[in-house]
Amino acid sequence: MRLFIAEKPSVAKAIVAELGSASRGDGFITCKEGSVVTWCFGHLLEQAEPDAYLPDDVPRTKKGSKVWRFEDLPIFPKTWKLLPKNDKGVKKQLATIGKLLKKASLVVHAGDPDREGQLLVDEVLEHFRYTGRALRFWVSAQDSVSIRKGLANLQDNGKFVGMKWAALGRSRADWLLGMNLSRAYTLTEGKKELIAVGRVQTPTLALVAKRDAAIRHFKPVPYFIIKARLGSDKPFTAVWEPGDSQTGVDEQKRLVDRGIAVALQQRLNTVNQATVVSYSRTPKKIAQPKAFSLADIQLAASNHFGFSAEKTLSVCQSLYETHKATSYPRTDCSFLPESQHADARNVLAAIAKTIPSLAGIVAKCDCSIKSPTWNDKKITAHHGIIPTQQATDGSKFNDAERKIYLLISERYLANFLPAHEYLACSIELRIATERFSAKGRLVTKLGWKAVTGAADEDKTDDEGQALPELKAGLQVPVSGIECKEERTKPPAAFTEGTLIRAMENIHQAVDDPQSKKFLKEGDGIGTPATRAAIIAELKRKKYLEAKGKKIVATELGVHLLQVVPDVMKNPVLTALFERILREVEAGKVPLGVFIEKQKQLVINELNRLRK
Repeated sequence: MRLFIAEKPSVAKAIVAELGSASRGDGFITCKEGSVVTWCFGHLLEQAEPDAYLPDDVPRTKKGSKVWRFEDLPIFPKTWKLLPKNDKGVKKQLATIGKLLKKASLVVHAGDPDREGQLLVDEVLEHFRYTGRALRFWVSAQDSVSIRKGLANLQDNGKFVGMKWAALGRSRADWLLGMNLSRAYTLTEGKKELIAVGRVQTPTLALVAKRDAAIRHFKPVPYFIIKARLGSDKPFTAVWEPGDSQTGVDEQKRLVDRGIAVALQQRLNTVNQATVVSYSRTPKKIAQPKAFSLADIQLAASNHFGFSAEKTLSVCQSLYETHKATSYPRTDCSFLPESQHADARNVLAAIAKTIPSLAGIVAKCDCSIKSPTWNDKKITAHHGIIPTQQATDGSKFNDAERKIYLLISERYLANFLPAHEYLACSIELRIATERFSAKGRLVTKLGWKAVTGAADEDKTDDEGQALPELKAGLQVPVSGIECKEERTKPPAAFTEGTLIRAMENIHQAVDDPQSKKFLKEGDGIGTPATRAAIIAELKRKKYLEAKGKKIVATELGVHLLQVVPDVMKNPVLTALFERILREVEAGKVPLGVFIEKQKQLVINELNRLRK
């Protein structure tokens, strides 16, 4: 018997839809060609609590759990224990899978296409000591076309063992650090409050607290911008540029001396002609935007709709699992495989049927356009998030699903419209002895920006001005000189979207040049699949809180950071561990080496606390 074990019922249902259902059992479905399909509900097994590894003579609390004692630390399991989750439905389904495995001659692993999906089914097979043949079903979308392709291309499950080891390493590392150090810090604080730390949670909290402190202690500094109003038939504005020897400017070349600013304005107001030093118009193109990664869509949804990272992930999961309208969402990649370019016509047709209001844009799409988004060399375990070839009834989307589907679809549609083209215009002038510059952007071809209304044919550059065509040496009338006082602004508070981006681009928060260079490769803190959950957990523990779109550290969160040492707050260490996990996944580093590093960190910190 061929037994499919899916990660969740929705995946099982999609597989059965292609194989054809013959009969339904309790927790499984028999298909017409003889295969049996069963399913998990996510992880059916979970790590045992520390009590499972502590001696029986440890005193117990009134609730029956063993008392936390410093002398019992560190807790390092010799043999790790995975137990069924304490849920009747889970235990019943696990028993069903166990019975089916006894009859199976071949298992098809149908976990999600990532580390956790690999571990989730593998650990069930190991729990029941299954030693038979196993194949891997690997798809990034649940539409019928993708399911059929996956069924036709089953691979040896052994090829994915590295992903299992990496997921297991992450799980065990989080347990070792979280369980041991949370107990240690809480006991050190006299049990007044739980001091829960985590390999990823604590550096994430530190990011937010550091930003909050920068905003709180920020002192605005005034500076002055001097602008000249120029021209008559086609008036435009130019901005004063300080020379290399200019006094009264700061390190960012901002004019901060009020006296110099006033004197400069008064002197320049006596001049009625400016001389053109140089003029240029350079044709430029902006390539089509890449597909969304999870971090990208979380940032976009936060900016556009105020969605939390967790809500955006939930909506993306619903579009993927329930509606089968979009591809696998937990991806760190924004590129697409070149082989899928041939599917474009079908995907575009599905978009038009799902959201009829997009049919007009779909009609303008050119499937022969192959943007830089299609790049096999840039593909990681998954590709960017895109609509599937399966049309669905878009009227059945809830409001959040419709908004996210539109974002994903518009980004995909943009890749089948021409590049955005414009003329980058620049004028350098002299007024008396002072240098002024003017920049503009004149759109010549709207291209893909027509999809989102990001630009229109009459819109120009950032300053909203069109520059006249001039030549060096020409004189331009000066109609006025303006001196405007501005004030420096504090850094922006994090939103969930920008915090996700900061976790991904953690190198920007690191000062050490070597570490910054190393981290710039993009490992970041956490993974696309876990970052939203990490933020949600920090909020649940009341270390972070939302204030409108902003997310800030609470008083309790700041206190935790005062208690724990720098090593636990340091994003460099966390990102380095994730790098080792990638080496584990690639088979270059044994899992045991990674685990020993975690143990040594725990031992070092316990020794510090004991002293």
